[in-house]
Amino acid sequence: MRKKIVAGNWKMNTTPVEGVELAKGVAEGKKEVCDCVNFIVCPPFTHLSEVVKVTRGTGIAVGAQDCATEAKGAYTGEVAASMIASLGVEYVILGHSERRQYYGETSETLNKKMVQAYANNLTPIYCVGESLDERKAGKHFDVCKAQIEEVVFNLTPEQFSKLIIAYEPVWAIGTGETATAEQAQEIHAYIREVLASKFGEAAAETPILYGGSCKPSNAAEIFAKEDVDGGLIGGAALKAEDFLAIGKGF
Repeated sequence: MRKKIVAGNWKMNTTPVEGVELAKGVAEGKKEVCDCVNFIVCPPFTHLSEVVKVTRGTGIAVGAQDCATEAKGAYTGEVAASMIASLGVEYVILGHSERRQYYGETSETLNKKMVQAYANNLTPIYCVGESLDERKAGKHFDVCKAQIEEVVFNLTPEQFSKLIIAYEPVWAIGTGETATAEQAQEIHAYIREVLASKFGEAAAETPILYGGSCKPSNAAEIFAKEDVDGGLIGGAALKAEDFLAIGKGF
């Protein structure tokens, strides 16, 4: 039975004080959601320490939005995976479309970050997905396959067993556009097939999250699909009420 996961990517939003209040709200409301749902909140680096403190013992896990390619050294502005892990953080988002698009992250970059994440016992939430032009050109399967083969296929079976995949239709992030539940299921099933071609039956246990403008009004329909195991939530994760409502979609 795959885990049901609702992860909130806060991106570059909230001050540390606001973030702590948001995390408290999620922790308080979690008791109204099925225990089968695993909630993860991913605040900015500046909030991690305090958010870990206020969520400890509540069943809410904490993730970072990125980590450095290197273990330590003269890399001004970077944050090492070891620093993140030392705070009690359990997860890290890698390969988000905004990191790829705005900061030029490549598969080479992400392979290095994967190494650092696993070396520090962080569970990666690895993002894949296509742009609007790629979707219109019918390249969405090829794009997702390449992003998986170039990074995920380099993992050991043990590492793969701890991986979470998030499918992001880039054209549906922050645009208000949403893939239909059928479109989500189609690409999620395809991703699972690609994973199975390398890792066999273990792919059946890999959580694959939908990450494109998921909100309370459409979560239940999308989550009902066989290969959709939850969501990587953006804007709707910034309100505890909305984030928790998405969790009720299972």
